[in-house]
Amino acid sequence: MDDQRVWDFEGGLWHASENRYHERVDAECVMALSHEPFLVHGQDAIDAVSGTPAWDEVEFSDKTISRPEEGLIVVGYRVEAVKGETRFHAACTSVYRRREHEDWTVVQHAQVVLPAATKG
Repeated sequence: MDDQRVWDFEGGLWHASENRYHERVDAECVMALSHEPFLVHGQDAIDAVSGTPAWDEVEFSDKTISRPEEGLIVVGYRVEAVKGETRFHAACTSVYRRREHEDWTVVQHAQVVLPAATKG
């Protein structure tokens, strides 16, 4: 997956419907989130993000991509997401694995909430 498709994939998750989460979050995913229960795995990870709002605006900065081996992509970035009056700033990582050609899932995602003053 080329870099633009990686960022489109990640951005799509921030704008996603609940069905998209179920399609793209791996059954073995591990997540560290900024809200209870903070650390989730498997179906609990899918459920934890299913209620996340589809953000109106999402902006990534300080973007980095690593490909440590074939079929594995690691991304890191800062995000500023807006929905109505709600603003969310975080440093994030995601790891994707390829199940088969053009079929990628998220196997890890982490968010560290940042104060607005530290946005990228």
